[in-house]
Amino acid sequence: MNINPSRGQLLIISAPSGAGKTSLIKALVDSDDRIEVSVSHTTRPQRPGEKDGKNYFFVSETTFLSLRENGAFFEWAEVFGHHYGTGIAQLEARLAQGADVVLEIDWQGAQQVRKLVPDSAWAFILPPSIDSLKARLDSRGQDNDDTIGVRMAAAQAEMSHWEEADYLIINENFDIALTDLRAVVQSLRLRTSQQRLALNELIAHLLPS
Repeated sequence: MNINPSRGQLLIISAPSGAGKTSLIKALVDSDDRIEVSVSHTTRPQRPGEKDGKNYFFVSETTFLSLRENGAFFEWAEVFGHHYGTGIAQLEARLAQGADVVLEIDWQGAQQVRKLVPDSAWAFILPPSIDSLKARLDSRGQDNDDTIGVRMAAAQAEMSHWEEADYLIINENFDIALTDLRAVVQSLRLRTSQQRLALNELIAHLLPS
């Protein structure tokens, strides 16, 4: 019996800075060929090791605002004085081709996406404690105390929206958190709406005409 490919799932993942979101998403993508991360546009400076078109599409503020005015973004938000936005065309193309796409955005962007795509899923990742969150930010060695203070305040504001998400994962143990995240993806693939598309021929064969 043939199994037909179906439209991919859209999974939003939000977390405060320092909660380990990026590492978890990378491990998730590396473990499953059907999952990929949506590449957003941003006006923030490119960091060492980052590649344009892979980590982000790095653009000027003028270019970003022009794209936004022309309706090119699925969602957009301003974070720490920089703009971030998800391109509509790229995201829709990947979902149509059956890819499960992870959208790594903050709560503002997540709210926008939920309105546009009601069947998208939203997972929130939290640290095990406020002390561990601060320790992770300190360990990066990228920011001074004042900047870390600003990031901690922003992190607590971000975390206050956890109840709006469908899934909640505590990243205390990385392996357990990754297992939980994989379980979320699998649960989305088993949705009746997804199975109806993928197993249409089988279901028709099982039921009386």
